[in-house]
Amino acid sequence: MITVLLYTRPEDQGVDELRALLASLEAEVPHRLVEVDVSQNPTLAAKLEGRTPMLKIGPYTLTGTLDRTRVLVALQAASQGKAQGRAVEPRQVTGSDRFLHWFSRHWLLVFNVVVGLYVGLAFLAPVLMKVGWERPAKIIYRGYSFTCHQLAFRSWFLFGEQPAYPRAAAHVSGLVPYGQATGLDENDLLQARAFIGNDKIGYKVAMCERDVAIYGGILLFGLLFGLFRCKLPPLPWYWWLILGWLPIGLDGFSQLLSQIPHSPLPYRESTPLLRTVTGFLFGFTTAWFGYPLVEESMQESRKALEARFYIADQVAQQAIQDDKG
Repeated sequence: MITVLLYTRPEDQGVDELRALLASLEAEVPHRLVEVDVSQNPTLAAKLEGRTPMLKIGPYTLTGTLDRTRVLVALQAASQGKAQGRAVEPRQVTGSDRFLHWFSRHWLLVFNVVVGLYVGLAFLAPVLMKVGWERPAKIIYRGYSFTCHQLAFRSWFLFGEQPAYPRAAAHVSGLVPYGQATGLDENDLLQARAFIGNDKIGYKVAMCERDVAIYGGILLFGLLFGLFRCKLPPLPWYWWLILGWLPIGLDGFSQLLSQIPHSPLPYRESTPLLRTVTGFLFGFTTAWFGYPLVEESMQESRKALEARFYIADQVAQQAIQDDKG
C-alpha cells in the first residue's frame, strides 16, 4: 500500500470530490490517504500558495485539474515503483533530522562555547604553569602550536613583570624588550616559539596577541548577537573589507615584507596594541558579516525541517487511525 498526501486549505474548493475520486480508486490501487492542512504550517502555506488542493503520490506531484486518468496513472506508477523497491513513501523523520533541527536552534550557543573554550584554554596554559601543572600546560601549548606561531615576543604573558615583551624594534614605552628580559636572541624564531616563560617574566598565553584579539572579537560579537539577534543585520561586505581586512592586512603584511632579507621597505615590528586592535577588528567584523547570514540559513533549514516533521506527524496519526479502524 502506498501513501497519498493531499495538501489542502480550509477554503479550497473541490476537496470533497477529490476525496471521493481517491476512494473510488482504492480498490484498483490500494493506498492510504493522508490529508495535510497547509494552513497549520507557515512554511508549507507559503510554499504551496495558490497550488492547493495538491496531490503527492510517490515522486509525482499533481495540481490543477485532477481527473480520474491523471490520478490513476500516478497511483499505478507509484505502486509499481514501490514493488520494484524504489522509495515512494513520504520521507520519515530520522535522528539526523532531529539533530539538525536542534543545531539550527542552538548553533550560536555551540559556536560561542567552542570559541570561548578555544580562547579560555589558551589562557589556562600559563595558569597551569604557574601552579606547577607543567604536563597538562605543555599539552595545551603543543595543541595550539599547530594553529599559531606562538612567538614569545608577540604573545601576552601572565604572572610576570610585564604583560608583553616585544622586540626592541617595537619601541613600546615602559616595556623591557624580549631580548633584554630573557637574555635570548630575538632573531631566533625557533627559540622564541619554544620559550614558554618562567616565574620572573611570567608565562605566555598559548596563542599570540593577534589571535587572542581575533577570537576574542568573534566571541564578543557572538555574545552580543545572542542578546540582539533580531536587530543585527549582516555587516555590508565593503565595510568588512575596510574595517576588518584592510587594517590587519596593512599591519601584518608591512611587517612581514619589511623583515624579508634585502627588503626595500624599512624594517618594522608591530606593537601589542596594533596587533590587538587590528586582530579585534578582523574578528569582530568577520563574525558580524557571517553570523547573521548563518542565522538566516539556519532559520530556513529549521522551517523546512519543521514542515517535514508536520507532514510525518500527519502520516503517523493517519496510520494510527487506520490501525484502530
